[in-house]
Amino acid sequence: MPDYQLLIFDWDGTLVDSIGRIVDAMRLAAAECELPSLGDAAIKGIIGLGLPEAIRALYPELVESVRVERFRRLYSEHYLALEAEPSALFAGVAESLEEFRTAGYRLAVATGKGRHGLERVLAGQGWLDYFDITRCADETASKPDPMMLREILADCQVAPERALMIGDSSFDLEMARRAGVDSVAVGYGAQSLDSLRAYGPRLAIEHFTELRAWLELRASESLLGVSDYVG
Repeated sequence: MPDYQLLIFDWDGTLVDSIGRIVDAMRLAAAECELPSLGDAAIKGIIGLGLPEAIRALYPELVESVRVERFRRLYSEHYLALEAEPSALFAGVAESLEEFRTAGYRLAVATGKGRHGLERVLAGQGWLDYFDITRCADETASKPDPMMLREILADCQVAPERALMIGDSSFDLEMARRAGVDSVAVGYGAQSLDSLRAYGPRLAIEHFTELRAWLELRASESLLGVSDYVG
């Protein structure tokens, strides 16, 4: 059993309770572009992709780049307005991340957000220097391409089997699988645990604090010399 050294987190829907605002901003942008309104499930199903990829997945009729760019701009404007009061961290996130740092884990973020958006929310949390590395969809390949994870692993000089990807979407878990990285599925974000279990996560949780308890149990089992524990 590998001892994890690096914990890699998705942002929206994993650390931060922002899914509802993403859905609302997508709908508002679609209305201004005179596109059909889509249901919650359809919009949640693309959360995790880079924004251009998400727009094209929802509205493949937007073949012209200028129309995609207009939608992107409108979405960003509406999302920023909705985020006038920043989305809250999920319960237990702040305390658990501090515990992970104290325990010696390295921490990273792999997100479908753009760099500007991530820097804004990190600054709001006072976390600009909190993570060892962060990677965004507009500076690498969008999930589920494994490039984002491979860049994080290379920067941290950590082998894939020593890393753990935690996310709320199929794109997170498929990216981890392609990179040879174990994953944890969270069921309180964009997609249900039933849909995420198909990607073979090592753990499926409904509350963030369950991750902390699981890692603590693994650590205690390791100290006792138990090498075949399966979570």
